[in-house]
Amino acid sequence: MHRLSYLLCAVSALALLPGLAQAADAPADAAQSASKQSPKTVQEIVVTARRLDTARQAIEPALGSSEYNLTSQAIQALPEGDNSTLNQVVLQMPGVVQDSFGQLHIRDDHANIQFRIDNVILPEGLNVFGQALTPRFAQNVDLVTGALPAQYGLLTAGIVNITTKSGFDNESQISVYGGSHDWIEPSFQLSGSSGANNWFLTGSYTSNALGIESPDGSANPHHDRTEQYQAFGFFDHIIDPQSRFSLMGGISDENFQIPQAVGNHSNAIGFTDGNGNPLTVNGVSDYLSQQLNESQREVTDYGIATYEHSTDAFTGQLSLFGRYSTLDFRPDVLGDLLFNGISQAARKTDAAFGVQAEGVYTLNPQHTLRFGAIVQFDHSTSDTTSEVLPVDANGVPTTDVPESIVDNGGRNAESYSAYLQDEWKPFERLTINYGLRFDLVDALRNENQLSPRINFVWTPTDTTTVHGGYARYFTPPPFELVASEDVTKFVGTTAQPALLQDTTPYADRENYFDLGVQQKFGSHLTLGVDGYLRRDKNLIDEGQFGAPIILTPFNYAKGKIQGVEFSGTYNAGPFSAYANFAMTKGQGEDIVSSQFNFDPGDLAYIANHYIYLDHDEHYASSLGATYRFEGSKVGFDAIYGSGLRADGAVPNGDELPGYWQVNTTLQHRFDWASLGGPLDVRFDVVNLFDKKYQIRNGTGVGVGAPQWGPRRGFFVGVTKTF
Repeated sequence: MHRLSYLLCAVSALALLPGLAQAADAPADAAQSASKQSPKTVQEIVVTARRLDTARQAIEPALGSSEYNLTSQAIQALPEGDNSTLNQVVLQMPGVVQDSFGQLHIRDDHANIQFRIDNVILPEGLNVFGQALTPRFAQNVDLVTGALPAQYGLLTAGIVNITTKSGFDNESQISVYGGSHDWIEPSFQLSGSSGANNWFLTGSYTSNALGIESPDGSANPHHDRTEQYQAFGFFDHIIDPQSRFSLMGGISDENFQIPQAVGNHSNAIGFTDGNGNPLTVNGVSDYLSQQLNESQREVTDYGIATYEHSTDAFTGQLSLFGRYSTLDFRPDVLGDLLFNGISQAARKTDAAFGVQAEGVYTLNPQHTLRFGAIVQFDHSTSDTTSEVLPVDANGVPTTDVPESIVDNGGRNAESYSAYLQDEWKPFERLTINYGLRFDLVDALRNENQLSPRINFVWTPTDTTTVHGGYARYFTPPPFELVASEDVTKFVGTTAQPALLQDTTPYADRENYFDLGVQQKFGSHLTLGVDGYLRRDKNLIDEGQFGAPIILTPFNYAKGKIQGVEFSGTYNAGPFSAYANFAMTKGQGEDIVSSQFNFDPGDLAYIANHYIYLDHDEHYASSLGATYRFEGSKVGFDAIYGSGLRADGAVPNGDELPGYWQVNTTLQHRFDWASLGGPLDVRFDVVNLFDKKYQIRNGTGVGVGAPQWGPRRGFFVGVTKTF
């Protein structure tokens, strides 16, 4: 089904192309074939492509919000370079905190991150461990956060926009990277141009023995192998000086073993019945944790087709997008039953496709109008087969022979969004951006909201920029993650929840305020500070409940989050450095959805008390530096966190110990003529001081198994450019 959806998207875009091109106000022969082009014409096409890139960026500027950027050169200068995952790149930006399973929290929000490619929305997928997007195809990675303008909606904690590489500006490469943990990662990128066309293609294969964070802090966890395949392709055609068509798509196929701590016995820490005794299944009453053989596969395919037209006063972009993702959890039936009282094989799928139409029109020097509409359709399925033991009224099994409970279902969702805003320049040094956004979501519930937005940017001097704003946000729960299980099916079994209440999650509605200032000192140093405050009704959080590593959303009736971020950059000749520090505090009160997942005692306490969000980390910092000399680079990056939450005297009442991690890189380019092109060699060390630290300890509201940060690893990479 998903392959057909992408084909229909591409065919529809191509069918629209002739009519759209005819509407362009340029002569039909403006773009010539490659065989007839002169060098001057080739240069004109490159200039046209760059002008259209600039015009595209004008559709969605981040006026009044906080924006951070990393170029492909800056990414390569980091330890691991573009061999790292996208979340590790974003982690170097202010206000971003790491969590287990590679998750990120931006400004104390759980997930709620919108990913875009060339400003086109990429629908949410089912990835938990995997990274469907890679920095390998990124020319730039931008993070936009704060009080966002009206063009950004639904997912609002942060907008991660990847500007793709093109065939005009990039060379072809092959690379091999690897080292500790049996790591091997070959990759390639091919690029080129011919006449009015340019293309870029990249792919990689990754295999290592550290697919998921260690559950016990060991350097080489037991049963933790992963194999991952990724590919991305981009094609761009300049129709005429005002128009172009682009097509891009990617695939990600990732397999993970689920690691377990070694030496635990099910009859000591496993599931117990109503009398407090461990279970016996098919005559077996004990099982070692290292015998568990669970695995998870995550697959994502996506495609985007875009037409752009730009004149002096108007730029418009029409995009068709689609994404199909699957998640398969394969349990260890006997072991899961003995440890958890349930063994559940789960398969979830989500197919999403939609249309994004946006434009910008310069009315006069004082007013620039921006407007757009986005429509998206989703179809999600959830198929589970659970093995459980039947129990009597006292919770004691009546037999040691498991029975199967099948619970399959599917549902649809639709979302409709539209916005209109005006960029008003009342004075030369002041810009005010105000607008309205309307969102309607018909999914788990039918909900909608009209959201006002207003931002300003004031430059009192040439070196000082002040920005701020207010945004009303509307964020529906992640449709593809909401469980479709009928909890009543598990009554009278070892999987019966303590509560049967299962209120459908609500949309999060929040008021968000942001104010920041950036100051340049000379031509080298820039410092910034940004503060924010938000108040939520039905604050969305997510937790992992049960054996399948699938996150489930739930709501706090009320939420309050606030924080301050400090940032600084320094660039002087061959030396560059950055440093960020964030202070945050996030709390929620009264869990009002998905209640059956929680301990009744926790629910009763949280109903009348604010508690810290499980992903709250009071202090977080990232910093790094690079020095270039004689074809070489030496650099480092580092992160610090004061620790995520854990249960204490009250839910999420404790804080894990603080931690830090330093990574280093040494790179050199050999420009040997005999090689036919440059050869780049890099040596990276992850966790240079082998700092052992815990990300999660397995306790907390919605927290799954313990996870630890990576131990010290040594890696070497070789890249040949041609």
